[in-house]
Amino acid sequence: MFSIHTLDPTAAIQKLPRGQLLLKRGVGTPTVSYIESGRVALGVLEGDVMDHQIGVLEGPCWLDASSAVLGLPHLADAVADSPVQLRQVSLKSFRQGIQGLPESAQAVLCDVAMAHRRQTEFAVSRLAKDAEARCAEWLLSHAQAGDQGGMEVELHQRKRSIATQLGIAPETFSRVLRHLREQSLISGSGRVLNLVNPHALKSLAGV
Repeated sequence: MFSIHTLDPTAAIQKLPRGQLLLKRGVGTPTVSYIESGRVALGVLEGDVMDHQIGVLEGPCWLDASSAVLGLPHLADAVADSPVQLRQVSLKSFRQGIQGLPESAQAVLCDVAMAHRRQTEFAVSRLAKDAEARCAEWLLSHAQAGDQGGMEVELHQRKRSIATQLGIAPETFSRVLRHLREQSLISGSGRVLNLVNPHALKSLAGV
């Protein structure tokens, strides 16, 4: 696809800090952003926290060009996950650039953008299953028989990595584990978690 330098060679670099909100779900923007460097987290914000994460973009790349191609609002929130450098081009210039492509290329671009949007819609709808249910399901799927005859889960990965797999913030994962302990569904606070009440966890997970 065309580069931002082709669309607007004068577009200035903006340096933004980690935590900066870049896109808001359900809202359209008059510009399209190109990430020169840095990471951007995509997902659903709860207050100021990316409570449900569906992916990470690493520059250089366009930020949700699919919505701009289709002329639709953004499906996910986007927050800088590290210091970010980006350039912006007006939506009008972006769409004029598309119109300058051969018709066959425009058709392919629209098809790819629609497929990407459907994938994003699916990922966001997946978040309808709350964090506790997803954590319970993850614990059950990783459980093994322990030395004392019960079921246990050994955390071979860092909690941040597990949280990313579940599409939630690390703080949310820690909070859910604490809540499950308070409900006497699990026990243990180190690298081994004991499943005190697997039946209740199955009910919570909906499995």
